[in-house]
Amino acid sequence: MTLDLEQQIKLAMQQVAELGDCQLVEPIEASTLLLESGLDSLGYAMLVAQLEEDLGFDPFTELAIDTYPSTFSEFVAIYQQCASQQ
Repeated sequence: MTLDLEQQIKLAMQQVAELGDCQLVEPIEASTLLLESGLDSLGYAMLVAQLEEDLGFDPFTELAIDTYPSTFSEFVAIYQQCASQQ
């Protein structure tokens, strides 16, 4: 069974939260604000690095993104957009 992209991102968020000793809000939903999810800016840097290792791409370097996503669904959409171009 392969995980879909949203599940992979949630799993990576849990792994990064454990490494950074952070507490994620539960559940992470589409409308969850990233700034209120439990990860700090270092956590998100670690998350993007972890996802690049897991997925083989970093949409923040490959796409021309004007603004950083503010919700979980926007974050996932950026990864889906980049994945569709791989």
